[in-house]
Amino acid sequence: MHRIVALWAVPRSTSTAFEWMMRQRGDLECLHEPFGEAWYQGEKPLWHRWQPGHAVTPGLTLESVWADIQARAANRPVFMKDFPHYINHIWDAEFLSHFTHAFLIRDPARTITSMYDKWPDFHEGEVGFPEQRALFDLLWALNGAPPPVIDSDDLLERPARMVKAFCAAVDLRFLPEALSWEAGGDPSAHSWWDGGSFHHNLARSTGLTPQPRTCIDIAEAPVRVRQVHRRMKPHYDRLYAHRIQV
Repeated sequence: MHRIVALWAVPRSTSTAFEWMMRQRGDLECLHEPFGEAWYQGEKPLWHRWQPGHAVTPGLTLESVWADIQARAANRPVFMKDFPHYINHIWDAEFLSHFTHAFLIRDPARTITSMYDKWPDFHEGEVGFPEQRALFDLLWALNGAPPPVIDSDDLLERPARMVKAFCAAVDLRFLPEALSWEAGGDPSAHSWWDGGSFHHNLARSTGLTPQPRTCIDIAEAPVRVRQVHRRMKPHYDRLYAHRIQV
């Protein structure tokens, strides 16, 4: 079986832009949140806000997703981005040993305000920071060293340098040409959620280009957002302390 490089992120963390960049390489089978599709839309949905009548896909399970990933890896190397909270109940050393792990983090002030903007009824269990930290700590314990971590702000400020550092950390060739693409692509074609309606900006983009870091004043956010942020921030800080710096 070829390698499976897993980028473990949280929602609204620029992870789809990173995935889109990895698709430009052409040397990897790229998968968009495969476990998430089963978590949200499988035959036994696990998301907290599921209601009868929501979309389900008979035969789609976490087990069938894992079988499909392995089948794809039998033919060529795989890159997947996904969220740890979808599968935290199936982590064990044997399962995790099949992946080359890396993490993409983003300031929860950004992710949670963005989630609230798009899904005001989001459940705290969909935010993902506690599970991301738990997986990071577990992999460190299993392997004796922390897995590589990239912070979204660092990535957007210095995309070429951060992507090069990521590639070195997971033993992939750095292909600088993958950081640019033609506008008008269709990231939504790879999305199973809502037709990818939140990918419009990415479809108009032309690459990962340097962007200045901006600040969000969480004190101005709605009360619920501030409460969730207060609980998530320590988990983010844990990984942030071990991020790749270039």
